[in-house]
Amino acid sequence: MLLLQCKINKIITELNSKTKNIMLNSNRVKTDVLIIGGGVSGLAAAIKLADLFSEKGLKKEILLVDKGQNIGSHIISGAVVKSQVFGELLPDVKFEDIPFDCKVSQDEMYFLTKKGKIKMPFHPPYMSNKGNLCCSLGEICRFLAAKAAEKGVQIYSGFAMSEILYNEKGDVCGAKCIDTGLNHKGERLENFVEGTSVEAKLTIFAEGTRGSLAKKLIAKFDLQKNKNPQVYSLGVKEVFSVPENTIKAGEVYHTMGFPAANWSVFGGGFIYGLSNNRVALGLVLGLEAADPTFDTFRAFQVWKTHPFVAKFIKDGKIIEAGAKTLPEGGFYSQPTYYTDGALLVGDSAGFLAIPALKGVHLGIYSGIESAKTALKAFETNDFSAKTLEIYADFVKKSPIYKEMHPVRNFRAGFGKGMLAGMFNFGSQIVTGGAGFFGKLKTEPDNEETKTLAKAKKPLFKDKYGNFAQQFDKVTDVFYAGVNHDEEQVPHLQINNPEIYQEINIAKYGAPCQYYCPAEVYELHTDKNGHRELRIHYENCFHCKTCDIKEPANGITWNTPNGGNGPDYKYM
Repeated sequence: MLLLQCKINKIITELNSKTKNIMLNSNRVKTDVLIIGGGVSGLAAAIKLADLFSEKGLKKEILLVDKGQNIGSHIISGAVVKSQVFGELLPDVKFEDIPFDCKVSQDEMYFLTKKGKIKMPFHPPYMSNKGNLCCSLGEICRFLAAKAAEKGVQIYSGFAMSEILYNEKGDVCGAKCIDTGLNHKGERLENFVEGTSVEAKLTIFAEGTRGSLAKKLIAKFDLQKNKNPQVYSLGVKEVFSVPENTIKAGEVYHTMGFPAANWSVFGGGFIYGLSNNRVALGLVLGLEAADPTFDTFRAFQVWKTHPFVAKFIKDGKIIEAGAKTLPEGGFYSQPTYYTDGALLVGDSAGFLAIPALKGVHLGIYSGIESAKTALKAFETNDFSAKTLEIYADFVKKSPIYKEMHPVRNFRAGFGKGMLAGMFNFGSQIVTGGAGFFGKLKTEPDNEETKTLAKAKKPLFKDKYGNFAQQFDKVTDVFYAGVNHDEEQVPHLQINNPEIYQEINIAKYGAPCQYYCPAEVYELHTDKNGHRELRIHYENCFHCKTCDIKEPANGITWNTPNGGNGPDYKYM
């Protein structure tokens, strides 16, 4: 496996050295297909489309751009995956050559009270991990990138796309890289470089959760029309090196209850035994908390002190840390994932199954189906929405629909609390997902937040504000390898400073200072009692929680310079 990984790294390094010069020295590049994002969905689309072009004898260029320093730098997941999809994507690759970590050998679920635990006698429907495999999703992406490169896909890492390009008809026709060499005010410095415009006949958006360009695309073409609002969770994860015999590779544990249940927040924890005496653990909680001071990172640190969890990291040493958001709304919250000149795949289109909390295989399937759609478009030389709408038909005939449609009401069913959610889930099981009340509605996470005056007491900060944490947020930022260029326009924007002062600070107490897992936001009070928000954008995990959760849509997350952000190795 080590020799294989060295080979993968060599291929990607050689590819980057060849391709980066093209992007850096050109203000305009033309290609047939532009894929924005080097996660599993984007790479799957590239691999499948390259194969289809080859089978049909079509000579077309595929260009994939990723904002991370390297492929995998921004990739973080649990991850326990359903691996069958890899056989469909890579039929000529030996399964043992794919860098999975270990096979699930033990799979248990517990309900945690404050100090105790209750082992669930069986797995709730859809939540068994029998036959699944543990992995580092970053490793998987690096492997897929090497395979894509071998098939002729041009891969550019370290380039951030900040603007969608449109033709004279208003159709998507590519994207533009961010301008670099600007100071904090947006003024040009001596090293200013205008971002490269990449023109393409078809653009596939594979940016992950709450993609900055995907968000603009959905808004411009009203792709969320007649859909439920998307709802999200925030996952915080750490990987430890632990003493021998602490946990076996392949042991998988999931928890519900403490501490999230005390705050009527949906979600739970995971503990995965990995090879070489390592353990990955994390807490994934919904962003619908009404308490404006709720802090998922601090809840994670509290969860780690529970006797059941603490034993797995006793005498351990942290190796890596990070955080990301997940789109949990399900089938009814998915946008229309095609428009003139563009397709959406993976987390950008909400391809994630709840309650299993599985999206890796669905992301790959979406990449495969988008590639089939792209082939049809090139065969007819028609990239309009009328042609691309066949993507929805392909998805409906794929395993995606079979997994997402039966649980289409699951997440919305928990909107009124745990008991109501369990009742709704039971009714959905016996009715094929319909439930007794038809299509259930969701509300945007930021609209669920209450003001300090209206929030239930005690507030989360009052109960756990002085809790003795194993690590603080800045420590996890360090172990995520986060780095941002000092000279650039800050990528986090307060949309209306005056309104933010009057509403978000005065009434809500600046919730961002709590929910942000990287301590990006600090509420500073001067000697005269005046409060103002200070932004430490250099800490940012790129999880985009602020873009999702801030009341009144007070903050916008924009992409920073390419190569900035975390540099995950085995997350």
